[in-house]
Amino acid sequence: MREVLCDLINVWHTGGTAAMATVVRTFQSAPRPAGAAMVVGPDGAVSGSVSGGCVEGAVYDLGTEVLAGSPPQLQRYGVSADDAFAVGLTCGGTLDIFIEPVSRATYPELEALHRDIEAHVPAATATVIAHPDAQWVGRRLVIRGDDVTGSLGSARADAAVSDDAKGLLDVGRSAVLTYGPDGERLGDAMEVFVASFAPRPRMLVFGAIDFAAAVARQGAMLGYRVTVCDARPVFATVARFPDADEVVVDWPHRYLADQASAGKIDGRTVICLLTHDPKFDVPLLEVALRLPAVGYIGAMGSRRTHDERIARLRTAGLSADELARLTSPTGLDLGGRTPEETAVSIVAEIIARRCGGSGRPLSLTGGAIHRPDGTESLSVRRG
Repeated sequence: MREVLCDLINVWHTGGTAAMATVVRTFQSAPRPAGAAMVVGPDGAVSGSVSGGCVEGAVYDLGTEVLAGSPPQLQRYGVSADDAFAVGLTCGGTLDIFIEPVSRATYPELEALHRDIEAHVPAATATVIAHPDAQWVGRRLVIRGDDVTGSLGSARADAAVSDDAKGLLDVGRSAVLTYGPDGERLGDAMEVFVASFAPRPRMLVFGAIDFAAAVARQGAMLGYRVTVCDARPVFATVARFPDADEVVVDWPHRYLADQASAGKIDGRTVICLLTHDPKFDVPLLEVALRLPAVGYIGAMGSRRTHDERIARLRTAGLSADELARLTSPTGLDLGGRTPEETAVSIVAEIIARRCGGSGRPLSLTGGAIHRPDGTESLSVRRG
């Protein structure tokens, strides 16, 4: 939903209605993860994607039906073994897509949710996607900490779902939860899709050089909230880094320590060190490599630079386990040389590390291309 939110809010502000199709559940090698969305505007314009092209035409038709007044519906798409020309996924996966109308009347909380997401405030939505009583389908809760707005249909269901949604939001996970028809812990008559909107993960780029501009551009494209930091004000300027969310003039190690103390560094944060200068590198890495949770710490440089850096860090007292957290030289071996090519190699390694990829050509590997994203249906069974 995040990628189509601007289009949705624009229609919402005009008082119009859009149809939103959301991937709520995936099985096997599905092309898009749960939460991916496509919007059909009141003028028929389309934004977003739910399958990378496989079923968009069929989903568009359902979206136009919803715009014409049809109720929300849950549709499953997979591979048809009987008819090669039937609507389905060529990748062999299966996905469930929920199509619903979005307007001021159906989604009064959308503007507040939009503000929260833009301000990096954690929020979640819980939407009924299946229920024996069709009147429940499409009802939702919006959860922001202890503040819960909306209703699914009963106080019992609201309490059960909001409690479970808070747990999913805490870990930044989206999932389909199942309950009895009134929110009972035992049962599967009601299905609720919880979409977690955790703040965007952070990419901290240290060193205001041309390579940093290319890395910032790639990071922004991947959805990171990018910060470029350098102690030299003549280089660390907004004009030189238009793709960064913020440009900070400060000593790198001091800035990182302050961010960690403020609780703004977590396991999704990636750190890219591009300076090649010991007076910046060593103090920064002393802080970074001792942080309890960081997704990736990479440092650019030659083999010789790496060896000299490691020697200085050992002298500074870092242990073997701490040094093992450093990826240096950063990036995959793609053979590129330009800042743009180097940036691609760096973010490719970050993606592989985050998603568990090998970094090898797909033509040389076997098995599923798309790994499970952990958003399959969950049955809540709590006493």
